[in-house]
Amino acid sequence: MTTEPRYPVVEYLADVFANWLKHRRELGELRELDDASFSQIAADLRISPDDLTALVRQGPHSADELPRLLTALGIDREKLARIEPLVLRDMERVCSLCGHKRQCDHDLAAGKSGARYQQYCPNAATIDALGEAAGNPTSGS
Repeated sequence: MTTEPRYPVVEYLADVFANWLKHRRELGELRELDDASFSQIAADLRISPDDLTALVRQGPHSADELPRLLTALGIDREKLARIEPLVLRDMERVCSLCGHKRQCDHDLAAGKSGARYQQYCPNAATIDALGEAAGNPTSGS
């Protein structure tokens, strides 16, 4: 029995392209909404229409760093989602719009987030407050 050869780089690029196409379709659907419908969606989400536009443009993985950062800092994301869902949602919004993704990803990979996130993370004050409220001050506080 022969197996088909695998080309992981080609598979990866095909997946990236497929995700890009899906995202472009989502942006197209968003542009088809009239202003009133779009504003209503933003209001339902309790964010501004400008933030909604920016969030959609960023794509579905734009806040992937947040759960990893919370874990690195010893903050239970699931517990936070149960106790303070609006705080977590706002943190996800802020993370999605952050301009320091490269630094954050680098620090997470190097295991240095605890010592460095306060220098660039726009969620630092909220994270520190969560740590203090839990009686578990985060690094650098």
